[in-house]
Amino acid sequence: MKDFGMFQASEPRKILESVISEKAPGILSYLSGGKWYVEKVRFLELGAHRLEAELLPSKKPHPINIQMEHPVGISVKQRKGKLVFDTKVIGLEPSGAGGGGKVILAVPDGVEIVDRRKYFRVGVPEGLNVTVLLWHRGCRRKADNLPEHYYEGCLVDISAGGAQVAIDSCSGADLRDKQFVGLSFTPMPYEKPLRLSAQIRNIIPTANETKKCLGLQLVGLEASAEGRRTLSRLVDVVESYHKQNQSGVKQRVFSL
Repeated sequence: MKDFGMFQASEPRKILESVISEKAPGILSYLSGGKWYVEKVRFLELGAHRLEAELLPSKKPHPINIQMEHPVGISVKQRKGKLVFDTKVIGLEPSGAGGGGKVILAVPDGVEIVDRRKYFRVGVPEGLNVTVLLWHRGCRRKADNLPEHYYEGCLVDISAGGAQVAIDSCSGADLRDKQFVGLSFTPMPYEKPLRLSAQIRNIIPTANETKKCLGLQLVGLEASAEGRRTLSRLVDVVESYHKQNQSGVKQRVFSL
């Protein structure tokens, strides 16, 4: 994974210590009952085998559906890039039914870092039409593993952390902010589809109001080795689109 730097077992501690000293907030993601959940956390203390994190309060308090030994993914933004790793829960100190409290995590064997430039949005290259299938996360599956009901849209831009998808303004009436969805798209015609989970962060109509753009934040990619392989492929897509866009700009300049 050329865009990742893997820190060996002795080095993650230095990275985690810097995260704690900087009081950098992180995102904890986990899968429960077939649904993705995300929680904001702040890391407090690093022990010999444990990493203590505080669950930060949310605007809408809710129960935390994490159990002992539950696998979780962690992502933390830093100046050099985004740190990602997976680990498991080894202790819980809930503060009540409204959420909050602390979660104790096993110290990870390794931490990976994605260059922060890969989190800048890159537009889909001119002339490339990338169709996106979008569905509610609870939709029943057909024999081909696609959902029975889905919306069809067009990819506008993409990064390692999110995407923007345009759909017809007359469709998707039941889509709303903060909702979790599944999506699938083929970055280039000769490639295999990418299948991802995301949370809708905003829905904005286009100027002519014929379409609406969904701002999506990708979730769960840091929570497993398979997810990080998908993230690595997504990073390659961002790089490929960027190069194609740069090449297109140069060609247009030379033709003037």
